[in-house]
Amino acid sequence: MSLFEVEHLDLFYGQTQALKDVNIKIEEQAITAFIGPSGCGKSTFLRVLNRMNDLIGNVTTTGTVLFGGKNLITDYEPMELRRRVGMVFQKPNPFPMSIFDNVAYGPRLFKRYTKSDIADLVEDSLKKSALWDDVKDRLGKSAMSLSGGQQQRLCIARTLATGPEVVLMDEPTSALDPISTARIEDLMISLKKQYTIVVVTHNMQQASRVSDDVAFFLVDKNRCGFLVEYGNTQELFLNPKDKRTEDYISGKFG
Repeated sequence: MSLFEVEHLDLFYGQTQALKDVNIKIEEQAITAFIGPSGCGKSTFLRVLNRMNDLIGNVTTTGTVLFGGKNLITDYEPMELRRRVGMVFQKPNPFPMSIFDNVAYGPRLFKRYTKSDIADLVEDSLKKSALWDDVKDRLGKSAMSLSGGQQQRLCIARTLATGPEVVLMDEPTSALDPISTARIEDLMISLKKQYTIVVVTHNMQQASRVSDDVAFFLVDKNRCGFLVEYGNTQELFLNPKDKRTEDYISGKFG
C-alpha cells in the first residue's frame, strides 16, 4: 500500500527551480532510499514529506503530495504532520539536557503524562532504538556524554517517542564510524516492521543492504533535480532501466 503519492511535484526557492516533475509512490512499512550525487534534490524532496521546507521561507511547491490519501499541504497542520512524519538528521543533534528529557521532550508537547506513563514511554522508545541497555542506569546524565552513534540512536528514540508512522532519515550514518553505521542499519531494518522509513544516502552499499525500493535523482543542465528511476532495490541495482542509473551505481560518475 502506498503511504505517500506524489504527482508532478515542482519545487522552487524563490525563482530558482530545485525539483522538477517528481512522480513517486512510497510504500508503507518499507525502507525507501533516495540516491544520487550531491545537489540533486534528495534532501529537499525528503523535507517535502513533512513540510520542513516551510521553515526555510520563500519556498513554493506545485503538484500533488498525498499522505494517507489526504493532501499533505492543505489537510494537515504542520506540527501534527511532523509528529506523524518524524525526521532524523545527518548529524546527531541531542538537546542539551538529560537522556531521559531528550526522549520525553516531544511527547510532553502533545499530551500530559503521568510520571509512570512518561517513564514507560521513554523506556519503550529507547528499547526500540536499541539504546536502552547502554543508558538505563544513567538516564539523568547529559545526552552530550554519549558517543556519536549513541547520540544518533537517541535522536531516533526521540523521534519514535512522539508516535510517528514514518521516520525520515537524512544521511543518518554519514558522520558515524563503521560499527555505529552497522548498528543504525540493523535498527532501520528492525523498525520497518512498525514504521515506514525513507532514507537519503550517498552510500550505494548501504542502499543495497537496507532498502526495499530506491529512487535515483540527478540534476539537469539548469541544476534542477529530477527523478530518473524508481523501483525495487534488487531490480534497480542489477537491471536498471536507464543508462544513467547504471553509470551512477557502477561508479562511472558521482
